[in-house]
Amino acid sequence: MKKFLLVIFLFLGLAGCASEAGPFVTNISSDGRGGIVVEKCMVDLNRYTQTVDARDCTETNITLYQKK
Repeated sequence: MKKFLLVIFLFLGLAGCASEAGPFVTNISSDGRGGIVVEKCMVDLNRYTQTVDARDCTETNITLYQKK
């Protein structure tokens, strides 16, 4: 029984080492035609290795209009 509980606690401890958040805006740039390009990515935080990785990135083009 003690070994079983130890395995459960170790599994729960390792399962909590990574978390996912997002999507977050990671970049905004001009498209050269008066619009903007917005890049959004999901962010993974690995607490065990202390690294942050971006994945599943998407770009959206937004056309801006000027009032006359």
